[in-house]
Amino acid sequence: MKKTLGITLAVLLGLGVVGAWAGDISGKVQTIDQAERTFVLDNGSKVWVAEGVSMDALKEGANVKASYEERDGKMIATSVEVSD
Repeated sequence: MKKTLGITLAVLLGLGVVGAWAGDISGKVQTIDQAERTFVLDNGSKVWVAEGVSMDALKEGANVKASYEERDGKMIATSVEVSD
């Protein structure tokens, strides 16, 4: 019984550490912080842009759609599509 409980607990803890929640978000860019690699959408969501993902096309007022992973409670964009 103890062995089964220990294995179950280890699996659950492992899934919590390994699993990252992913999703999509879209909206109009309100502010951009190049130094922090973040942008804020019109709904108040703050999105961090992953290293290797270009921020060159981002500008205030542009409509964006981003795919992201939640890491440490932050939305980290793994791709960003910009349209005017």
